[in-house]
Formats: sequence, structure tokens, C-alpha cells
Amino acid sequence: QVQLVESGGGLVQAGGSLRLSCAASGRTFSLNTMGWFRQAPGKEREFVAGINWSGFSTYVADSVKGRFTISRDNAKNTVYLQMNVLNAEDTAVYYCAASYVTSTIPTLGSMYAFWGQGTQVTVSS
Repeated sequence: QVQLVESGGGLVQAGGSLRLSCAASGRTFSLNTMGWFRQAPGKEREFVAGINWSGFSTYVADSVKGRFTISRDNAKNTVYLQMNVLNAEDTAVYYCAASYVTSTIPTLGSMYAFWGQGTQVTVSS
């Protein structure tokens, strides 16, 4: 089993920044790709960003490209999502997820085996 715990969410004004963290514990040696998803009220969950195990390969959704950056520190078993120039459309619960997929960075939630409990991000306009 793998446990994922997100932190760093909160209330921020439009144009501001937040950094989310996702700490992984358990059988982390078998993890490869890590991803961030979000779900806004009344909307479907959407992929935000993903990163492979080495950190050399990342993929960011078009909706946040240029504003969000994903990174990881394997020594700390932690993945980060740096979010800049936030706007009201970024308001959502953000989830960290872990996948065994190695050949690509999946954007489908079904390709991720483990999920965190989520952290709320609210952007006030």
C-alpha cells in the first residue's frame, strides 16, 4: 500500500501563488509516475500535471501551462505543485495520485493506483 498526504492548500487572492506538497509513504519504491488532479464543484475531475520517477519528464495540462510547475524530491518522497497567477477557475480540491505506469505520463485518473485525500484551493477574485 501507498499513502499519499497532500498539504499546502488554502485561500488566496487572484494573481497569488500556492505550493502544494504530496508526501508519499509505504511501498514507494515501486512508484513511478506521480500526478496532480483537481475537481471543482459540479465538474469532473481533471488532470493538472504529472511527473515521471526521475523528474526529468513532466506534462502539464494546457489549462495551467505557463502558470503551474510540477517537481519532485525523491529523497523526501515528496511531489510539489507550484501554482502561480491563480485565478477563480483554479478553485478546486486538488488530489495527488501515484501510478505504476512507466512508459508515459497518464492523464486518465483510472491509470493511477493510489490517491490522497485532497486539499482545498480557493481563489478569491
